[in-house]
Amino acid sequence: MKKRALISVFYKDGVLDLAQYLAKNGWEILSTGGTKKHLTENGIAVTDVSSVTGFPECLDGRVKTLHPMIHAGLLAIRSNEQHMKTINDLGVSPIDLVCVNLYPFFEKVQAGLTFEETVEFIDIGGPTMLRAAAKNHNDVLVLTDPADYAEVKANLDKTNQDVGKIEAAFKRRLAGKVFNLTSAYDAAVSRFMLEEELPQYYDMPLVKSQALRYGENSHQKAALYVTADQKGAFAGMKQLQGKELSYNNIRDLDVAWKAVCAFNRFVKNAAPVNGTDYSEYNGIICGKDADGNKASPSGKPITASFSGASNSVFTIALKHNTPCGASLGATPLESYKQTYDCDPVSIFGGIVGCSTVIDKACAEEMVKCFLEVIVAPGFTDDALEVFAAKKNLRLITASISADDDYECMSVAGGLLVQNRDNVLFEKWDIVTKAKPTQAQIDEMAFGMTVAMFAKSNAILVIKNRTAYGIGCGQTNRIWAAEQALTRAKEKTEALGIGNAEVLISDAFFPFADNVEKANEFGIKAIVTPGGSIRDQECIDACNKYGIAMVFTGTRHFKH
Repeated sequence: MKKRALISVFYKDGVLDLAQYLAKNGWEILSTGGTKKHLTENGIAVTDVSSVTGFPECLDGRVKTLHPMIHAGLLAIRSNEQHMKTINDLGVSPIDLVCVNLYPFFEKVQAGLTFEETVEFIDIGGPTMLRAAAKNHNDVLVLTDPADYAEVKANLDKTNQDVGKIEAAFKRRLAGKVFNLTSAYDAAVSRFMLEEELPQYYDMPLVKSQALRYGENSHQKAALYVTADQKGAFAGMKQLQGKELSYNNIRDLDVAWKAVCAFNRFVKNAAPVNGTDYSEYNGIICGKDADGNKASPSGKPITASFSGASNSVFTIALKHNTPCGASLGATPLESYKQTYDCDPVSIFGGIVGCSTVIDKACAEEMVKCFLEVIVAPGFTDDALEVFAAKKNLRLITASISADDDYECMSVAGGLLVQNRDNVLFEKWDIVTKAKPTQAQIDEMAFGMTVAMFAKSNAILVIKNRTAYGIGCGQTNRIWAAEQALTRAKEKTEALGIGNAEVLISDAFFPFADNVEKANEFGIKAIVTPGGSIRDQECIDACNKYGIAMVFTGTRHFKH
């Protein structure tokens, strides 16, 4: 019996060569639409699918191959006598090879089309044929990837065109690639159609972007996958020079660019935040009074504005996925030098993110330190000439903001999914007698933005819009405070720039000991989410020492 192949592809790469090979080896080729036109124009004999089904293509091409004459030919098990008798009685001939790729839904869902226009790119017949052929893969070769065409031809040559004699593991791999593709395709359609934030079944169409040398450690395998239906930040990144990115590089690069984008959103283009000023209220702000009455403070409405950063350059340095320095400066050079000064030891071998194009002056300073990766919106030509001397240094340009709605974390046998931490401050309540100055307010916004990316418990101490003290990853908050305060004091004294006065906490203070410690180091303003049962104790301690405290209502834990 003559072998038959059904070929219907949207992407034509390599298909002409495959069809010519099959025709040369005596296969009958079935096709339809654009693929048929492409093959016949190149001199290949093609049988139209309509002549097989006895039914015309209809509904603007929505129905072509959805017919028993096609699917019985795909699903009949050749070793099952009853199957073969049935299709013989029905006049159905087996189909031994299917080569199909799908309508470009991944691309079109990003193209800004209307809902109705996008729906037309949901492929129905293609996935149906692929799934049928893949289910019956012992008897049907199924192709979705042009990279497999050569290997299929080699196997057919080896078995004298007998699909049944081709190694089962190879056919199973081809079938597995079908369900790998169709599951991602269906996931993209589901994300497009379904408006639930956290649906019953969580699916995400991911495509391998890069095979990595190894994972977090050399004995672990790893690869980078990116969303196929949405262009996230990594789709807008381009490596200009340097060694291949490692797994750890990518983890740090991700945080560095997210921090840059957070600066652009929360500091550079900050929206005002409403709150309440309780500085003139004489009662308790939180908890209950001595008589057991719940606090009901009265204050005046205020709006906090964050200024002075619209023309600033933000730089952050990371090591092991954690900030080791960050600063705002008037130029890339100033911003980087201040970031470097935060921790000249930890930045060695680190990753740096910058919010603007890096120029020659900054590049000349950066090459003095061993850095693994630098990510920025761009690099000037003369900066690239400077960096060229560091051939292993990875330079990455980024053009797409990191503003994903959700983030995922693997757990044993599952996945935790949550909204991204995309709110800096919910409110701005001044809960002490002392009020922060505008300069302190601006440093609070800058510092909390950096704190979003520091491992909890996290305390930051800020001076001149620079994070000179970063205490993070501690199992209790007082240790983080001690670490940040001590570090900031050492740095500011060494630089001769005066004492740091602003302290940031990513979560509430469980005890007033953090305020006591802050006072020892000369802190004048504290910003924290609030929310502890001992908030009033902390407020009282601040009032005792004349420290301004602001509650924002937004916690920024990071585990």
